[in-house]
Amino acid sequence: MPYLFLGLAITAEVLGTSLLKATEGFSRLWPSVACLVAYAGSFLALSAALARGLQVGVGYAVWSGLGITLIVVIGALFLNEPLSVTKVLGVVLVIAGVVVLNLGGAH
Repeated sequence: MPYLFLGLAITAEVLGTSLLKATEGFSRLWPSVACLVAYAGSFLALSAALARGLQVGVGYAVWSGLGITLIVVIGALFLNEPLSVTKVLGVVLVIAGVVVLNLGGAH
């Protein structure tokens, strides 16, 4: 059950981050409201996952690592952001760090 809430938290965080550019510095009302609601939902779902037994370090690592990875992919596919070798290497290192933390957290 904690991983269901973690998945919801990641989805909401990615949605909120994807909306940041549309807020234009939080000067546009509805994109700003949607962004803040998504972030609030993300933290609520993350706290629910932690309350159901997910370790803080592992939960946060998965939440932030998958969020970073998905945002880089969304940026490259939909926001015309360049995808460099350095950026891909950085994402690979983030994913490797999440995997290592999960392996360590399982013991």
